Amino acid sequence: MAMQAREIEEMIRKALPDAVVRIQDLAGDGDHYAATVISEAFRGKSRVAQHQMVYAALQGNMGGVLHALALTTVTPTQD
Repeated sequence: MAMQAREIEEMIRKALPDAVVRIQDLAGDGDHYAATVISEAFRGKSRVAQHQMVYAALQGNMGGVLHALALTTVTPTQD
């Protein structure tokens, strides 16, 4: 069974409560998503570390129930 975009967003927000999460279903099949995650928790971390934080939030669903996730991670801009 495929994951719903809402489930993905909830899991990420549970791990990163300040995150702004945007999920897009790329193929309309519930298996291929793109996610943009904006969080202060990413500040000072490498892109690899940022992505690892998001994958950890998905609790092992990556590569299983969630087949593909194109991930963009960003820190909030400072005004």
